[in-house]
Amino acid sequence: MIGVLDSGVGGFSVLREIHAHLPDQDITYIGDNAWCPYGNKSYPEIRERTFALSDFLIEQGAEVIVIACNSATIVAIEALRSHYLLPFIGMEPGVKPAAALTKTGTIGVLATEASLRGDKFHHLVARHAQNIRVITQPCPKFVELVEHGILKGPEVDAAIDEYTANMLAADADVLILGCTHYPFLRPALETRLPDHIRFIDTGDAIARRTEQHSLTPSDKPSIKILTTGIPEKIASLLQTLTPKIEATCTPLFLP
Repeated sequence: MIGVLDSGVGGFSVLREIHAHLPDQDITYIGDNAWCPYGNKSYPEIRERTFALSDFLIEQGAEVIVIACNSATIVAIEALRSHYLLPFIGMEPGVKPAAALTKTGTIGVLATEASLRGDKFHHLVARHAQNIRVITQPCPKFVELVEHGILKGPEVDAAIDEYTANMLAADADVLILGCTHYPFLRPALETRLPDHIRFIDTGDAIARRTEQHSLTPSDKPSIKILTTGIPEKIASLLQTLTPKIEATCTPLFLP
């Protein structure tokens, strides 16, 4: 079984990629909606929640765990790998492909506060974008919009304008979607922004990394969605965000 965890429903963008690559696998997804968003939480809080959710997934039989949350990856992935024996796959902003793709020498990183202040992000920039101008922007409204199933309209357009104005003014031509919630707003971003802007989303790369591990196939593969929030709301959002995925949504009670 593949375990996937996120602060909310943003990880559905990774879930759909994993399911597309590994349709014969059982997947258990945890959305920690009661604590969403992680991006504005303290590092100790994020680390504690990520360990608690990982413990639960391991008890359920996870053979690999995907941290489908950039903030949790930045804060906890190394500690998780040191503490547990099974493999952990984390998210990270696609700085390297963005740096290779830009023609203007300027890229923009749309991400959470936690991701942008993490050492891991700064190491990525230092390693892969030494001669590139990198403009960063926390986007808390993006998470709120996706968590409410709002993917287009005036609120979305206003948030896009607010968060990308400085990047466009600096002639950025590649934007990194540095949070798993953001790919659900990609159609709106593509409509709102100039045609020459390119976008980097690492969901497919995460699915391919998951595919490299030896996993036990299931005779009757299924997807389970567990949430610390309201199951009915998450079930509705699942249909809005990933209508091709069929899954049960049940509550998860963790302290």
